[in-house]
Amino acid sequence: MNDPSFAAPLWVWAALTVGIAMMLAVDLLAHRDNHVIGLREATIWSAVWIAVGLGFGLVLWAWQGSDAAGTYYAGYLIEKALSVDNIFVFALVFSFFAVPDAYQHKVLFWGVIGALAARLAFIFTGARLLETFFWTAYLFGAFLIWTGWKMAFSHNEEVDPDRNPVVRLVRKVVPTDPRYHGSRFLVRLDGRRKVTLLFVALIAIEATDLVFAIDSVAAVLAITTNTFLVWTANAFAILGLRSLYFCLAGLLRRFVHLHYGLAFLLAFAGAKMILSETPVGKLPIPLTLGVITATITVSVVWSLFSTRSRNGDSGEDSGAGASGDGPGPGRAAPD
Repeated sequence: MNDPSFAAPLWVWAALTVGIAMMLAVDLLAHRDNHVIGLREATIWSAVWIAVGLGFGLVLWAWQGSDAAGTYYAGYLIEKALSVDNIFVFALVFSFFAVPDAYQHKVLFWGVIGALAARLAFIFTGARLLETFFWTAYLFGAFLIWTGWKMAFSHNEEVDPDRNPVVRLVRKVVPTDPRYHGSRFLVRLDGRRKVTLLFVALIAIEATDLVFAIDSVAAVLAITTNTFLVWTANAFAILGLRSLYFCLAGLLRRFVHLHYGLAFLLAFAGAKMILSETPVGKLPIPLTLGVITATITVSVVWSLFSTRSRNGDSGEDSGAGASGDGPGPGRAAPD
């Protein structure tokens, strides 16, 4: 298979944008009462989002053929796998700020909006650089390999959301009330508008995801520079991130070896990007799909097998609140 080079018409981009907006609106309406997300509800929504993501691949298959669909699925799988790593950090942020269970979905919802916007900007910038300057493939590839190495051997580094420069800047320049006021991000106290602690938690989520978006987008760009495929793979993987968090938060402690699989995938994507500018050329999409699927399967099964004797690892039908056990082996955010 070759890297699909089709250009999606403007009306397709517009239709996709409207479709994503409608799906987000449905999700927002379904959770407008800020109720605690239970395991059953989260599982149903996760199944819906995964079905939508996989279904879009079938639409691509009918529209542009197997090359486009296979490339999309490869990007979708690697982005979905990397998004699981983000869940570790979400759990830490919610625990650090003691975000009430009922408001976690709202924070993640608006966090996803910011994540989609950031990824769209990174996709077009990265694709343009790769198409204009061939040597950027070596830089991006080396970055992905370094990120994979860091994830594999530096996964025990602590992530302190309060030390994030963006969070510190917000607290320094914006009047902040260090309390929760229901689900509100903004309140008026003593005649002065202030942001609430819930808003600070949202900024922490956005800031850490912004860092993670760089290697996530670069990993998919290693598979294809077709901006439509990269964007759709990222978008449909990210859309289900909220439900996936509530599904997996109770099982995070069991994914003890997942970071090794993710590290390998990042390094593999980096090597693939570098090889694309050598006589070897682009690796076949079926090979890429096989490597991604096998790596995810092995790391998850290895993790579950290694922790099978632990007690209390099964998730309960309650939201993944601030009482979690921490983020586990995720990507460390910079100070």
